[in-house]
Amino acid sequence: MSNRDSIFVEAPARLHFGVLDLRGQLGRCFGGLGAAIPSPSLLLEVSGADRFSAEGPDSERAVEFAERWVRYHGLTEGAHLTIQRAIPSHSGLGSGTQLALAVARGLSELHGLSAGPEELARATGRGKRSAIGTWAFGLGGFIVEGGRRPGSDTIAPLLTRFPVPDDWRYVLAVPDGGRGLSGEAEALAFEQLPAPPQSEVERVAHIVLMQLLPALVEADLPSFGAALSQVQRITGAWFAPQQGGIFAPGPTEHLVSAMAARGALGVGQSSWGPAAYGLVSGPAAAEKLAQQVRGDLGSPGQVFHGKFAAQGARVWGL
Repeated sequence: MSNRDSIFVEAPARLHFGVLDLRGQLGRCFGGLGAAIPSPSLLLEVSGADRFSAEGPDSERAVEFAERWVRYHGLTEGAHLTIQRAIPSHSGLGSGTQLALAVARGLSELHGLSAGPEELARATGRGKRSAIGTWAFGLGGFIVEGGRRPGSDTIAPLLTRFPVPDDWRYVLAVPDGGRGLSGEAEALAFEQLPAPPQSEVERVAHIVLMQLLPALVEADLPSFGAALSQVQRITGAWFAPQQGGIFAPGPTEHLVSAMAARGALGVGQSSWGPAAYGLVSGPAAAEKLAQQVRGDLGSPGQVFHGKFAAQGARVWGL
């Protein structure tokens, strides 16, 4: 056990920008792209104890992930987990994965074990489809991952990670009341989705490789945003049979349209939503759009804005 009384883990949320391939015709399925954002974020305190206990939002899930971690490592010690700040759950922001990996990282530090993001995900049963949250936890920045082979339990490989240009800003709206799919419901939805046309899968890959990524490297936000919005509309249509439209109907669909109309250079829905986002250049534009989006929500909800996360989870001890 560590000689420190407590381990603190602060983990960024992640925006999921889209999948690459639901057909899996080339031997891998899913794949995807996304980016880490510093707000909202998770702040977890892990301290030694004889048995597992937790307090704060999602405390039951935190204990479940801790128990998976000790079974994976063949250990018996417990811990007390305090979730001091949480990412909105079931909102499309990767709250479950970030909580799981934060718990695993905190326990690893407490026990003096070294583990990268892939090992943390395996130990807690995360990353079974998307690995965007896993790599965002470990590295921050903009992530592209390469999907999983059928029947494999390995985490989807990291294909590339780029820093996001310093003046690019996100504006994120999370309507109250909506819940994106997760867990068994999400797995069932994926099973029931029809395979998209091969031409559309090829189109997404072409846009990502020859427009979106070059625009990111060259810090060309208008081109990046146009590519991202196009990917969102193509891949959103793949999920429409389960979510009721290219974007989740209701507040999410309205927010995506409103941000585009107000000049956001790239818009979309993160994962199953209801989180919607828009991209702009510079802090003044972000503050202006955030104020407008607060009015567009028309109901209780949360709005966040800022730079993208330049690093993954932070860990320190007291």
